[in-house]
Amino acid sequence: MPEEPRTARVRNRSLSRSPPRSGASLLPVLLPLAFLIVVAVAVGSWLQFTERQTLDTVHTVGSQAADRVDVEAGVQRVDAAARELALRVRVTPRGALGEEDGSAPVGDLRLQTSAQTLGDLEFTAHERVTIRDVQVAVTDGSISDYPFDTYKPDIEFWAQLDGKEVPVRVMFTNDDTLFSISATPVPSGPEAAGLALGLSRSGSLLVFTVFMMVVMWALAASVLIGAWYVATREEGLVWAALGWMAATLFALSALRNNAPGTPPIGCVLDWYAFLWAETVIALCLVTVVVTGVRTALRRAEE
Repeated sequence: MPEEPRTARVRNRSLSRSPPRSGASLLPVLLPLAFLIVVAVAVGSWLQFTERQTLDTVHTVGSQAADRVDVEAGVQRVDAAARELALRVRVTPRGALGEEDGSAPVGDLRLQTSAQTLGDLEFTAHERVTIRDVQVAVTDGSISDYPFDTYKPDIEFWAQLDGKEVPVRVMFTNDDTLFSISATPVPSGPEAAGLALGLSRSGSLLVFTVFMMVVMWALAASVLIGAWYVATREEGLVWAALGWMAATLFALSALRNNAPGTPPIGCVLDWYAFLWAETVIALCLVTVVVTGVRTALRRAEE
């Protein structure tokens, strides 16, 4: 029998070999990817834990006397557009000032507040004390700086029982997840308690907003590159590219309107990213249409 050609033997030998396993080739890619995922989850967990600890912090200022009035003030919501802060106040008379474990005062109790707090609180003697909501005016800041806007309101409480001043202790907390609030004791009268508040956007809101700005610029750059490619190659009216650009133009508006805290038009978010990204995408869309129409007309004449 004739001897099998060399090329045929090589072909048969290569076909008899088992195909290489894809898992071995993907391993160098999967390991760094898994490591990055673990690092991202760990950093996110640490940031969430830190922010949760900040929200659970109780700032205490005022008298420690046995006979006093405890004021638990918690921020429910900060409305930067209306420049006000919703404060939920719970008053508890302690010691000889209260009865039934502090659920009612022994006399007519009047809780006076600072000038930035809209209204004082009054409680009738021997009647159950209820939780009240008060509004605090927010000063020294502008929402146009969103998401880097800061505010510095002050709150102060002092109490009178049957017209006589009594010691006050204030316990301040924050329940608004969109804001990070710092509290610093301020000098006040001997029977009063006051705090200087510093309001700024929370860490999670800052991260999310900065991510939105990066996405806006990335989408604008993508549309710019795509428009340059379509225009220089003289492809004519590429409807798929035009549809993608128009969809991106309107998608950025929806993304911007979903920013937490309802920022107004003309804030830092707009001037840093949104308005410029919309301008770039709109100009790219018009450019592609004009060059596409010119190319189509020229081809029709030829």
